[in-house]
Amino acid sequence: MVEVGCIGMCVAEPMVDVQLPGKARLSFAGITGDKVGDLLDALLAGVVPETGVLGQHRAEGLEAWPGVPHLDEHPFLAPQLRWVLANCGLIDPSSIDEYLARGGYRALARALSALAPAEVCETVEKSGLRGRGGAGFPTGMKWKFALKEESDHKYVICNADEGDPGAFMDRAVIEGDPHRLLEGLAIAAFAIGATKAYIYIRAEYPLAIERLKLAIAQAAALGLMGERVLGTDFSLEVVIKQGAGAFVCGEETALIHSVEGRRGMPRPRPPFPAQEGLFGHPTVINNVETLANIPAIIANGAEWFSAVGTDNSKGTKVFALAGKVACTGLVEVPMGTKIREIIFDIGGGTGTGQEFKAVQIGGPSGGCIPASHMDIEIDYESLKTVGAMMGSGGLVLMDEGTCMVDVAKFFMDFIQRESCGKCIPCREGTRRMLEILQRITRGRRHETGLEALERFQGVTYLNHLAQVIKDTSLCGLGQTAPNPVLSTLRWFREEYEQHVFDRRCAAGVCTELLHYRIDADTCVGCGLCKKACPAEAIMGAPKSPHCVIPDQCIRCGSCVQVSRHNAVIAE
Repeated sequence: MVEVGCIGMCVAEPMVDVQLPGKARLSFAGITGDKVGDLLDALLAGVVPETGVLGQHRAEGLEAWPGVPHLDEHPFLAPQLRWVLANCGLIDPSSIDEYLARGGYRALARALSALAPAEVCETVEKSGLRGRGGAGFPTGMKWKFALKEESDHKYVICNADEGDPGAFMDRAVIEGDPHRLLEGLAIAAFAIGATKAYIYIRAEYPLAIERLKLAIAQAAALGLMGERVLGTDFSLEVVIKQGAGAFVCGEETALIHSVEGRRGMPRPRPPFPAQEGLFGHPTVINNVETLANIPAIIANGAEWFSAVGTDNSKGTKVFALAGKVACTGLVEVPMGTKIREIIFDIGGGTGTGQEFKAVQIGGPSGGCIPASHMDIEIDYESLKTVGAMMGSGGLVLMDEGTCMVDVAKFFMDFIQRESCGKCIPCREGTRRMLEILQRITRGRRHETGLEALERFQGVTYLNHLAQVIKDTSLCGLGQTAPNPVLSTLRWFREEYEQHVFDRRCAAGVCTELLHYRIDADTCVGCGLCKKACPAEAIMGAPKSPHCVIPDQCIRCGSCVQVSRHNAVIAE
């Protein structure tokens, strides 16, 4: 039995692959411990169970199972182009031999033996690879900046501290294919002249850390890390630095401070990290997905990579599908793929029986894209036209049961709590925006004095306050903090107006704005709702229709939960 990383089909887990001698490998979904025995008995008898089978893997020299579709034809996998995720779920991540057997470390060997550092930088720049961590800065250009700097020490840092809600791409890559990251990291270090690299990873990823440590030890044992790599003059020490999960440490200068042992807080730029970074020396910071693309680019050439994608965004992008989606998991698609194709062709739509409403892309720094713009292409520039950004690759789907004002409040609360507090626009501005959102989702019974007027006044300030925060914040966290509010305000203004003017939440999410009533035609007078009400806000005689006393109702929803005949209605 071999434990592998995630293949990306989270909706099908727990998954089991079975390979009999001379036969193709089979994948099965939803296999719990009590089903393993029956599954193996059937396969050993030459019978493939009809339920649970996902497909069989293609493999030369192995006999295919008749009547079983190939796994790459599955609707979830067929539209994908898996470059970064090529090995995930297929190889044993704890075995360097399996990585080597699939061409691992050949790109590093080629770079060290046939290319100069400047040539490696040039190849990466020509490929069009842009940073997959959010801003999308050209990777090769960043490396060139660091290469030309004169210094006795240079560093490479891998940012594996993904902090966006709903994002788990980096974790999956490290857990499923750690050597791909290490190879890309080594090539990056060689390209800029660095001899030491750090992998900054959140401590909440214990399995990923364990597999990284093992991979580093295995690579060092074979001369692929450490002193005189592959017998050349290039040496590389790789250090794992565990972070505490602070979102602000996704910003380059804050991350550097954390690695140095200081509090993770951004500093003004310039100088940029490529000029003056870790311990005052030139430093290149790339995220996991960026570095995982490097081995294939060096092995196959810049033209191979740039042949896929759009004019300004080359290659593929990994996304984490989460939220109200039928098929959750990781997907990797070519740049230029339409959002509609990811959500409906791969994700299978909402899966909740309700209409699709919006998709939140780019994490807390991104924005919400409505259903009317689902045909927009995944591209760094095109997403900006609808008030969103690529970000690290989180895609959170929402259906009609989602309140967009509540979504904006959730992300603003997240950003406000994660703000380092160094600059006033971010620290105080996000707090004021959160307070405004809290006011417009609050009911009348909790208002006193002039709070009703302040509620209206705050809404009129939202756009202006957002622009001030964007223009004056110190780092990228503050500069993009208003995006969730601005995008929802832009595309779902009618929901804000309902909350502000009508004090109504059409999605039924903002509980303080809900109004409960009992349908007299449906109510049989069982009294369950009356007994469950903690505020004694329901009255009525046994076996007669009951009613809700609005002024006493605390909107806890207990009556809805116990109603046998759905007689209690929240609206």
